[in-house]
Amino acid sequence: MTTKLLLASTSRYRKALLERLDVPFESAAPEFDERSLDGEFGRMSHDAFATALALGKAKSLRPHWPDHFILAADQIAVLPGDPPQLLHKAGTQARAVAQLMEMGGRTHMLVTAVVLMRPGDDAVTSTVDHQRMVMRAFAQEEAERYVRHYQPLDCAGAYRIEDAGIRLFERIDGHDYTGIIGLPLLAVCRLLRGVGLLPA
Repeated sequence: MTTKLLLASTSRYRKALLERLDVPFESAAPEFDERSLDGEFGRMSHDAFATALALGKAKSLRPHWPDHFILAADQIAVLPGDPPQLLHKAGTQARAVAQLMEMGGRTHMLVTAVVLMRPGDDAVTSTVDHQRMVMRAFAQEEAERYVRHYQPLDCAGAYRIEDAGIRLFERIDGHDYTGIIGLPLLAVCRLLRGVGLLPA
């Protein structure tokens, strides 16, 4: 059995997290449009939607990496409501501030799906991590100052808990804080052990 592992991501956050496990891996950018399934968000459970995105990433790389285990993850941020709102990466400072102000004083969910695709038979194992994020209320000036200084434009929800973004929160409920950053390592360890890529 091959022991090659590919991370279907070029995210510096996910690469840094996976490096903590001391498992050799390569990484590649998925050839998959993450926004292509947006229309399915309201028709699927949050877990199923995040898993479909992660699976799309893994499948897109299979033709180029046929002999590798492919590890892919996708995180969605969901602001409850009727209907629930799918939060995207802000992209600009103005959208980041607007997003933070909409989330302030409210609770949102981070749902991170992880899939591991085997070489050969392409069998997939998957898991989903949940984080309940309770933001405190804050003034727009604080949101603007945070965005201006830390530029969290490539993060769903427009914050990073690794920096001063943690100050925007009142409480976080979850089982593995690395899930907030985008790759829940406890879940990844279970998947890798299951296929012999991580020593028991």
